[in-house]
Amino acid sequence: MVEVSDAASSDVVDDLQEFEFEYGVFEEEQVEGLQTFEFEILTLEKKTLTPVKRRGQVQGYVERLGDDVAIEMMQILGGTFMMGAPKGETNSGVSERPTHSVTVPSFSMGRYPVTQAQWRFVAGLPQVDRKLDLDPSRFKGDDRPVEQVSWLEAIEFCTRLSKYTGQDYRLPTEAEWEYACRAGTKTPFHFGETILPDIANYDGNYTYGSGVKGLYREGTTPVGSFQIANSFGLYDMHGNVWEWCMDDWHDDYKKAPGDGSAWIDNKSPEKALKVLRGGSWNTVPRDCRSASRIGLSSDFRIYRFGFRLCSPARILP
Repeated sequence: MVEVSDAASSDVVDDLQEFEFEYGVFEEEQVEGLQTFEFEILTLEKKTLTPVKRRGQVQGYVERLGDDVAIEMMQILGGTFMMGAPKGETNSGVSERPTHSVTVPSFSMGRYPVTQAQWRFVAGLPQVDRKLDLDPSRFKGDDRPVEQVSWLEAIEFCTRLSKYTGQDYRLPTEAEWEYACRAGTKTPFHFGETILPDIANYDGNYTYGSGVKGLYREGTTPVGSFQIANSFGLYDMHGNVWEWCMDDWHDDYKKAPGDGSAWIDNKSPEKALKVLRGGSWNTVPRDCRSASRIGLSSDFRIYRFGFRLCSPARILP
């Protein structure tokens, strides 16, 4: 379960937004093969943008790929949240509405976006449906997120990894992604009402709300390099690379499922528009909001697109 120590003074806490959040709990005796991950959570105080830091911890597991490569998966406790952006949220759009209640079952999600080292290992495994370039990324680095990857290629990665490990790996549903990004918050970012270039990788020439301008890095950064996670222990949910989701693109949330499942209408993935979330290193901050979403062809690849893995929650029957 998430455990957070309170390191904020009372006058700062009074300025933070309260939220309601329902979630499940993993009983200790039900959990197998898990370890505890500790991390630092940062919230921006609303009036002064003062960073308020506190410690958190969650359970997760490590998937070993050979001797030198591993994937860290965080346990995300299921719960109910309001998906989408309210009309009053700055720079929100009709595609993010209507806000609606979604109940998401427990699952596991990658602590970071898939890295180039992880991609190279899996891309070297036997082909299932399509070829994978061993080194597709524009911005090179083992610890940088893999990019220039299409949705179809991300699916091939998941299929190969699943066959290799015997574990079911897949892309997150759009509801799972937003639920995991928010980690119980209702603000535009899990940091709070705004975002700063010191705590995320996006185009720092632009601002959101009361935020200030800062560095524009003009490329990806190593995953987790800001050393700040949300309350679920996830890093880089805002910026760095857009992340593919399972769902087909829909212009709004009318008739959207309320059970956290993928919303898929097109039976031919090769012809579908697919959802991406989270913004990237060269997007303006409004595109990095928790509710922000875009849709593009499943075979489209560019140096802003990567992905993050999901798998079933590890609970004994």
